[in-house]
Amino acid sequence: MLVIVAPGQGAQTPGFLSPWLEIPGLADRLSAWSDLVGLDLIAYGTTADADEIRDTAVAQPLLVAAGLAVAEVLGASPAVVAGHSVGELTAAALAGVLTPEQALTLVRERGQAMAKAAAVTETGMVAVLGGVEEDVLAAIGKHGLTPANVNGAGQIVAGGTLAQLEAFKAEPPARARLIPLSVAGAFHTVHMAPAVDHLREVAAGITPGDPSVTLLSNADGAVVSSGAEFMERLVNQVANPVRWDACMATMSGRGVTAMIELAPGGTLAGLAKRALRGVTTVALKTPDDLDAARGILDETA
Repeated sequence: MLVIVAPGQGAQTPGFLSPWLEIPGLADRLSAWSDLVGLDLIAYGTTADADEIRDTAVAQPLLVAAGLAVAEVLGASPAVVAGHSVGELTAAALAGVLTPEQALTLVRERGQAMAKAAAVTETGMVAVLGGVEEDVLAAIGKHGLTPANVNGAGQIVAGGTLAQLEAFKAEPPARARLIPLSVAGAFHTVHMAPAVDHLREVAAGITPGDPSVTLLSNADGAVVSSGAEFMERLVNQVANPVRWDACMATMSGRGVTAMIELAPGGTLAGLAKRALRGVTTVALKTPDDLDAARGILDETA
């Protein structure tokens, strides 16, 4: 059984789109979507530097557009789809809850609203690798932080104010390694509440479809069969933790045997290698990875 997954913010790297533009028609698709979101997605995906694509209002539309464009090239019909954070919008489009154009309109507003919310207070995020999960969560709570991403495979991302993060770094959990993340704010925490209100207004003008395939939710890893419910979850998720560990547990329970991660792939496939033993993974980083991905499609057809 195949799952296709879409990565979240932070997966983007300078120039990651360049090799994909050699595929006929992909540049035209991205050009049309650039007009829709009001950003030159091709320039941001090819010549922009790390700071430019770190901007939340840029990174989020760029990731969703890249994921959807590469999914079209792949042409897969997965049994299960899921996305991490903003990748949920990519997954929603793959499942038929949203059209690609609706997903891109929504992510444009999401990125702008989250960037605005992040500017209110100086916040950030830090990845916590290793340690005992209970101890890590206790230390995060002690310093008033939020476990914004519970990613499984021994990785939890904490978010909060810079002062809270500094106190946390001075008193880290035992046997854990802390890695500050280059993000513009504390996503999936209470600091994003203003963005939720804006996104709910925008979402009210969209009539979603019900998923045509098994679609997993970041909130708790649940399978969501109602488009309206998934939209509500999408909106609320902006200020609530991502439970990717729960999504992977559902994949395992559903009998997933193979995973393809859409561009810019790597992060989620890496987590799966540690948490979903025996599951074949392919991360679509460049078009050179398409043959391996199509091999998986043949095996799971």
